Amino acid sequence: MADGAAPLAPEAVTAILRHMNGDHAADCLRIVQGLGARPDATEASMSGVERDVAVFDAVVPDGSIEVRIPWSEPIAERAQVRTEVVQMYEESCAILGVAPPAAGDH
Repeated sequence: MADGAAPLAPEAVTAILRHMNGDHAADCLRIVQGLGARPDATEASMSGVERDVAVFDAVVPDGSIEVRIPWSEPIAERAQVRTEVVQMYEESCAILGVAPPAAGDH
């Protein structure tokens, strides 16, 4: 595996991206705005899952950019991604000063 390469099978990465961008597009945007330090982003989608970072494509006033946000620990298996994304989302809400939805509302 090359440095930074996805540690997961391509099918797993495809499924994660489909789920995040289909069911959690607003969460991707919130993560980019908060942890990605781009509060000016108006759109975002997850475009990659690498060992050390989640990769997002975002639309900002200057155009489209790639935003790379580190995981709290290297990803070794698919189950870690969900935990990491939830943590990223909650941290982003805190940074932006917004309350995350109540459990079950998300």
